[in-house]
Parts: sequence; C-alpha cells; structure tokens
Amino acid sequence: MPRYKLTLEYDGTPYAGWQTQAHLPTVQAALEGALAAFYAQPVATFCAGRTDAGVHALGQVVHVDAPEAREPYAIAKGLNALLLPQPIAVLKAEEVPADFDARLSARRRHYRYRILNRPARPALDAMRVWNIHRPLDISAMEEAAQHLIGRHDFTSFRSSECQSASPVKTLDTLTITRAGEEVILTASAKSFLHHQVRIMVGTMALVGMGKWPATRVAEALAARDRKAGGLTAPACGLYFVQVEY
Repeated sequence: MPRYKLTLEYDGTPYAGWQTQAHLPTVQAALEGALAAFYAQPVATFCAGRTDAGVHALGQVVHVDAPEAREPYAIAKGLNALLLPQPIAVLKAEEVPADFDARLSARRRHYRYRILNRPARPALDAMRVWNIHRPLDISAMEEAAQHLIGRHDFTSFRSSECQSASPVKTLDTLTITRAGEEVILTASAKSFLHHQVRIMVGTMALVGMGKWPATRVAEALAARDRKAGGLTAPACGLYFVQVEY
C-alpha cells in the first residue's frame, strides 16, 4: 500500500476547520470525498496541523495510504478536478517512505498572519486579513515579540480548549514587518498550542495600538494564566504556510 504526501492550498473561509465534523463542511471531509471518488473506496487522511474554522493554508501537508499505486501527477490532477468548485488545491503529490508521517515527522511549522492597517475596510481581501484601523507601532511590536521567543510555558497564550499535554513550547521566530498598508507577522516552531499564534498576534496588536506597553507581554507570559494574555486575533488573517521535514 503506497504512501503519498499531498501539499495543499486552501481558503478556509467556507469551512469549519480541517477536521471532519458531523453536518459541517470541513477541508478533511472535502479531500477525503475526492479521494474516495478517485480510488472508488474510502481513503483516510492525516495532516501536519489541524487548522481552525476560517484559517487558510498555503502549504498544508497530508499523508495518505493509497489502495493502489498511481503516478503522483495523475493523483494531483485527478483530485483537483474532483475538488472543484471548492477552494482547495493539491499543489503537489509525492510518493514517500512508509514511515513518513505528516504530523510526527515535521521538524518545524511556519505560520503567517496578515493585518491590513488602514481605515478603509478591505474589498478584495475580505476574510483574508484582519483590518485594524488604528496605526500600529511596529517598533513596539518587535520589542514585545522578543519576550516570547524561546522555550516558555505559554499557558497565557493558549485556548482553554487546548488538548496539548504540556503548555511548554519553543518559539523559534516571531517577526513583524510592514509592507505598505499591510503588517505581516510570521511565527515558526516545531509545534504550537491551540490558538497560540492568534493570541500572540492579538497581544502584539494591543502593543502596536498603544494599549499595552511592550513589557506587559513578559508579565503576561510569566503569569501562566490565559486571563493575563491578550485578545485572540480573528481566524481570517492566519495562514499555515509551510512544514519542514
């Protein structure tokens, strides 16, 4: 039974997240539906990182154990045809060793968050950015971000629904850059807690708007209490960019 690695791009707007849920549209259900049609039998999928409702992906990775071998190009082409008109695309299909695991083999995951920092709401990028009207102080946000880099207990930056066994994670990078009216935050780590990136972004936004001093981020981290952390940024601005293996 050959194993294949699929790299996906999708717009998360119409979906209740990655994971299959009864009576709700999800990315996993759509992909498994296309796979079932392609192979004429059910095929299970396993992803590198489950995305929440409304979160997008530029490079989600999935592995599948296929019932028969087919050319990777034919798999990608066939699935893309079957996925239409849904906003999901298989960018690439590759045959991989049987011990490859989309989640467990990952060495680092990269996320991007887009903030449109202008008074006018987005017309073309609606549901793909977080529109913040007030000017953002990028220097203050960069200073605040330094408090989060490294190995910490991120209890203050995880959802109350997080199922991770430990709140301790190592954040490799958290950068903030401006490109015209857009502010882009990028975060990289081997793994993240539920809502960790969105809470970090929401906290950085509070600093950027002048509602928090940068030093308060360190205090929030040390508190190890979700109530001490900042707000949770909307899902629409978050993108699962890439997985390193």
